[in-house]
Amino acid sequence: MQVAFYAPLKPIDHPVPSGDRLMARMLCDALKYAGMEVDIASRLRSRVADGNMLQQARLAEMGTKLAARLLRQYQSGFRPRPDIWFTYHLYYKAPDWIGPIVANALDIPYVVAEASFAPKRANGPWGQSHAAVETALRHADAVFSLNRADMECLYPICDPGSVHFVPPFTQVENWSVTSRKAIDPGCVQLVTTAMMRKGDKLKSYDLLARSLGLALRNGVDHWRLTVIGDGPARSDVEALFDQHMVTASHVSFSGQCMPDQTREILGNSDLFVWPAINEAFGMALLEAQAAGLPVLAGDAGGVSGIVSEGMTGWLVPVGDEAAFTDRLTRCLTCDVEALRPIGEAGASKAMQHHTVAAAANILGTTLRNLVSDGQGRS
Repeated sequence: MQVAFYAPLKPIDHPVPSGDRLMARMLCDALKYAGMEVDIASRLRSRVADGNMLQQARLAEMGTKLAARLLRQYQSGFRPRPDIWFTYHLYYKAPDWIGPIVANALDIPYVVAEASFAPKRANGPWGQSHAAVETALRHADAVFSLNRADMECLYPICDPGSVHFVPPFTQVENWSVTSRKAIDPGCVQLVTTAMMRKGDKLKSYDLLARSLGLALRNGVDHWRLTVIGDGPARSDVEALFDQHMVTASHVSFSGQCMPDQTREILGNSDLFVWPAINEAFGMALLEAQAAGLPVLAGDAGGVSGIVSEGMTGWLVPVGDEAAFTDRLTRCLTCDVEALRPIGEAGASKAMQHHTVAAAANILGTTLRNLVSDGQGRS
C-alpha cells in the first residue's frame, strides 16, 4: 500500500529538531512497520504564525499549484500513485492546502493524524486557514489522535467512528536501560529534556527554576539537575536558574545531545522533572519512562496518556508552582524509596502500550480497512 505523507507544520527532514518533527518521523516509521510504502508528498510549510492574511492566500495558491503538479506526476508515473493521503498535524496556523485536492482528484481516502479544531478562530485573522482545516476534517475518512484531550473538539465536525486514539509511541527499545546504580539519598539525580525557546517551553523552565529555588530555600538541597537541550532561548533559561539561586552546584547544562548521550544521562538519573505547560503529550516524558525513570510533570494536554498518576510518576495541576514544589519535595524525601519501582512500572507500560509496533497495528488495520472498503472522496 502506497501512502503520500505530508507534514504542513514542519517537514520530517527540517534541520531544527522538535517534538513535532520527531513524531512525524515516528509516524513514518510506524507506517513502514505496518508494511506500507511512504512517499513524502511535499515539504511546503504552511504555518502562518501571526495571522497574516496575504500570506495565507499565497500559501493557498501555492498549495493548489503543488497539488496540480503532484497529480501530473502521479498520472505520468513519475511518482508512485498513492492509495492514501496521510497528513500529520493539522491546525489553524498550519492547514493542509494540498492533500484534500489530491485525495479528491484521485478518489482516495484522506487521513489526518493529530488535529485540533478551534471555532473561535473562524472570524479572526486566521479565518482562511481555519476554514481549510474545517473542510479537511469534515471530509477526512480517518483522524488519528495521540492526545485524548484533542478528541473532544473533533467530534462536532468528524464522524465519531472515524476518530481513533493512538497512544504516543517511540522506539522503546532504543531507550531501554539494562541496569541502574542504587539511588544516593544524599544527592538524587534529577533530569529534564526540552528545547530552549520562547513561549511555553520558557514558561516551563521558569516554573522549574522557581520550584527548585524554593526547595533550596526550604532546606531541600540533596539533589542535582541535568538539563538536556538547547535553542535560541538558552541564555534566558540559564538566567532563570541564576535568578532563583539554582547555581552550578545544583544544575548543569548538557546542551543538545545525541540519542545515545541522552540515554546515558537518563540511565544515570533518578527522576525526570518537567512542568509541561501546554505540552501536547511530551515525547521526552515517554522516552524517560522507556528508560525506566519516574516522571514528575504538569497534567497538561495528553501528558496523562503517558504518565499514570501514582503508578509511573506524578501529575500536578499544570502551572501550579506550589503543587509542583510540594510533590518534588516529597519525591526527594519521604518517597525517595518509591522512585525505582515506579520507574520500572513506567518502563513496563512503555513496552506494553507505547511501541512502534503497537501504533503500527492501529494505523495499519484502520488504513487497510479504508482501502478495502473503497472509501474515497467521491
